[in-house]
Amino acid sequence: MNLQHKHILITGGANGIGKALVEDCVQLENMKITIFDNDIDALDIISKRHPQILCKHCDITNPILVQDSVAEVFANPGPIDILVNNAAIIHNEPLINSTKQGIKPHDIEAWNKVILTNLNAIFYVTSDVVSKMVMARTKGVVISISSICAAGNAGQGAYSAAKAGVNAATRSWAKELGPFNIRFVAIAPGFIATDTTRHVLNESQLKSWARKTPVRRTGEIHEVVDTIKFAIRNDFVNGSVLEIDGGLRI
Repeated sequence: MNLQHKHILITGGANGIGKALVEDCVQLENMKITIFDNDIDALDIISKRHPQILCKHCDITNPILVQDSVAEVFANPGPIDILVNNAAIIHNEPLINSTKQGIKPHDIEAWNKVILTNLNAIFYVTSDVVSKMVMARTKGVVISISSICAAGNAGQGAYSAAKAGVNAATRSWAKELGPFNIRFVAIAPGFIATDTTRHVLNESQLKSWARKTPVRRTGEIHEVVDTIKFAIRNDFVNGSVLEIDGGLRI
């Protein structure tokens, strides 16, 4: 798929990988860009810098808000050709934690929030967008950001489970929607040098993961963006989980 004259919707597009993708896409002429994000301040900054971008404050964990927002976008500026499910949260917590007060199990509210944001919300956005793609007979592609942690990472049970679900859903939906000319691809980064990564891992932990990575470094945001663009442009990539992890296995 050629990105020219296409309309892309990026969730979580106000920060991190999503923002980097937005900044890359804005360089293309005649490309329409819509962002869904919960960070009002970050959206305001992007809107002032790039007034041609449609920035919508949308909590994608609320299916009613998602449905309304998607309907508004399809009405104006028009049908979506590319959906990038990028919005996510990272949470570190073991199944049980031994404390002085005894055994503390994983917080149920935290578990539900991670699954809701990282898996259920992808279902909400994708189902609404794809339904309208089918009705409009749009040739489309859905890219979902997964993670190397989908293989299971100690201390990240909820996050790993959600990302494994993203991979499974991607493969399932690719089989279902392929006949409608709608492709599904998951991008599974390893440890990428983003503000989010630096927030959940200290410098020592980052250096440790870099040493464990065969290429001996963390990934760069532009390398993830390049992979997303490759998946969009190559019409024979479907139902795949593209790993961009420097060879690291966890």
